[in-house]
Amino acid sequence: MKITLIPISFLSLLFGDKLQQSDAITILDRDAFKSAIATPGVQLIDVRTANEYSSGHIAKAQNIDYFKTSEFTTKVNKLDKDKPVYLYCRSGNRSQRAAAKLDSLGFKIIFDLEDGYNNWK
Repeated sequence: MKITLIPISFLSLLFGDKLQQSDAITILDRDAFKSAIATPGVQLIDVRTANEYSSGHIAKAQNIDYFKTSEFTTKVNKLDKDKPVYLYCRSGNRSQRAAAKLDSLGFKIIFDLEDGYNNWK
């Protein structure tokens, strides 16, 4: 049995587990997301690159590129951590990582658009 556990543990360390969901992070389908961001003054963040953002984005979304790590951290730290933050990317993978980052920075309520902007169109 130890022989079986060692390879599984090793593979888990090597490749990592799926992103852990936090109580602070909720994934919303397109309709729920659309309804939620209709509120004035919502913190809506597009975590895609500037080129992706300029090719089309959700109205009133602020572009904060997740791949620009230090700039991303600096800019999101200027947001209100006690107010909900709504995130999206192209397909949902980057925004999940961005949501985990926001959670680690102390954001309390984070919503992520299921399947990203591809699902929005």
